[in-house]
Amino acid sequence: MTKPSVLFVCVHNAGRSQMAAGFLRHLAGDRVEVRSAGSMPAEQINPVAVEAMAELGVDITAETPKILTTEAVQASDVVITMGCGDACPFFPGKRYEDWKLEDPAGQGLEAVRPIRDDIRARIAQLVDELV
Repeated sequence: MTKPSVLFVCVHNAGRSQMAAGFLRHLAGDRVEVRSAGSMPAEQINPVAVEAMAELGVDITAETPKILTTEAVQASDVVITMGCGDACPFFPGKRYEDWKLEDPAGQGLEAVRPIRDDIRARIAQLVDELV
């Protein structure tokens, strides 16, 4: 069986999608191919998201926000959107999920922790389903 691939999409690819990708890499290792992208990528990753992840031993400092491409969607088995609205291209035969998560942009660490923990729980469930 080929390795499943997951694409996380949010608007800026700076917070939620980066945290989700970080957790999936952390929990699934090389058993899952992980991508993340944004419809309007930010200049850099949200430093509070980086800090929140570091508290749990997950390092996402090397990641950079990337633009969402049609190719990335086509190459993925599972596409998980986090509030990117109509910007996400749709292809038949893919598994789509929309995760309703608060945007960590502009929030302090106290506000980002529960978002991070929500993402971690969803990723743990996703890993169970995929591997």
